[in-house]
Amino acid sequence: MCIRCDNPTMTHEQYLAHLTVLIGRHGWAVQGVERDRAHPPWAYTVGLSGLGKPELVVTGLPLTRAAELLNSVAWHVVHDRAPAAGEQIPLIDGPVIEFVRLAQPDVHLCCAVDLYGPALQGMQVVWADDRGRWPWQVGFRCGRGGQPVLGPREAAA
Repeated sequence: MCIRCDNPTMTHEQYLAHLTVLIGRHGWAVQGVERDRAHPPWAYTVGLSGLGKPELVVTGLPLTRAAELLNSVAWHVVHDRAPAAGEQIPLIDGPVIEFVRLAQPDVHLCCAVDLYGPALQGMQVVWADDRGRWPWQVGFRCGRGGQPVLGPREAAA
């Protein structure tokens, strides 16, 4: 369960204060959004904007796996450099990922926007399936709801 589910009387402002504590302790937090009838689950970072980096989002993965992936990628972003749109990286013991610039970060990164304002930048961590196919390719395999891509693909620089 999440902290808001465990504390139904928690206000949004109290939740943002909780996120701020996590960000202060770890550098960023991961916000998960459960699946609903129309959308697969998704998760995003909150706090990378405060470090001058783009926030990260991933769609279509169970929330635990999404948090693991985002934490791993965020660690590299904080300690190295922000990814470029179109850049592909093979993960150790994981899928190949590609970075896609979010078309509308203010729509998909709600808690980050509440803390850092609507002008923040965002990158989606798009993952290839177990056969190396991308969501924009015929034959991409994914669970129920797929992996929505939240921006246009760009060629790597």
